[in-house]
Amino acid sequence: MRAVVFERFGGPARVREVTDPEPSPGGVVVRVEATGLCRSDWHGWQGHDDGITLPHVPGHELAGVVESVGAGVALHRAGDRVTVPFVCACGGCSACAAGEQQVCERQTQPGFTHWGSFAQYVALEHADVNLVPLPDDMAHATAAGLGCRFATAFRAVVDRGRAAPGEWVAVHGCGGVGLSAVMVAAAAGARVVAVDVAPGALRLARECGAEAVVDARGTADPAAAVREATGGGAHVSLDALGSGATAAASLRSLRRRGRHVQVGLLPEDPALPMGRAVALELELYGSHGMPAHAYPAMLAMIAAGTLRPDRLVTGTLRLDEAPAALAAMGTAPTPGVTVIEPWA
Repeated sequence: MRAVVFERFGGPARVREVTDPEPSPGGVVVRVEATGLCRSDWHGWQGHDDGITLPHVPGHELAGVVESVGAGVALHRAGDRVTVPFVCACGGCSACAAGEQQVCERQTQPGFTHWGSFAQYVALEHADVNLVPLPDDMAHATAAGLGCRFATAFRAVVDRGRAAPGEWVAVHGCGGVGLSAVMVAAAAGARVVAVDVAPGALRLARECGAEAVVDARGTADPAAAVREATGGGAHVSLDALGSGATAAASLRSLRRRGRHVQVGLLPEDPALPMGRAVALELELYGSHGMPAHAYPAMLAMIAAGTLRPDRLVTGTLRLDEAPAALAAMGTAPTPGVTVIEPWA
């Protein structure tokens, strides 16, 4: 098969021919019809994730068709249209037994613990625990983001942030996960203020339901601008980018007893205004994807038209274009969600 491969962190990624994967006894091989280009892939390429072994194929957001199944798979067969959470759970540890597969003790992650979906085929583990059937009318390009950005944002806003109608939700960073969070929060009845440095991203945030926007380049204190726009601070604030500056700004954006949700991956642990967290009794949460069993509620809202992840897809690429796009994620990411189609 053809795949994007890099042999050193931060080094050149190239498309080349590699051996086709085979399914494990409980796993499947999926023909990748679409895979998202995510900032997490950039972090992996840069070496910010300890679990990657070189040479490596990135990619963790995917949708496609089951190509082959292992002997122990009971619920899926070749030809099924599927997506998968980026955290593939084992199904047998204590976290999985509690229904918290997103923090599975023995999780695998395509594109991190093993070769990922910037390829024509990808192997996935524990298929009966992790595969999510797709509606027949959902395009693969739309479904690709459900494995990471959109599902991650859904759980971060609804379950971790507990955003309620009428509350203010601040979203710091309006890339794919941030725009997804804006859309989910607005659909939940919250009032949304979006923060970013790119006019194009802020325009998309408006289109996704943001009531107010803050251009972080045009203000010395984005958190103060959020507090002003929300009449005292957000009830819920998400760092959807993953930097020390945006994490700290998210905390400073909150009103008393507000809730910060850390969604974006951080290259290193930042200094945070914990004095403010104590004084205002702020709640701090991490959010790490969403388990496969929780997808039906989100899929129902998509089917009803309440959520429109298709509107977040702003571009598609061929596999040959993926290496340059991956490199650009660090300095010039494109607004919205870019999807790679390995067979195009």
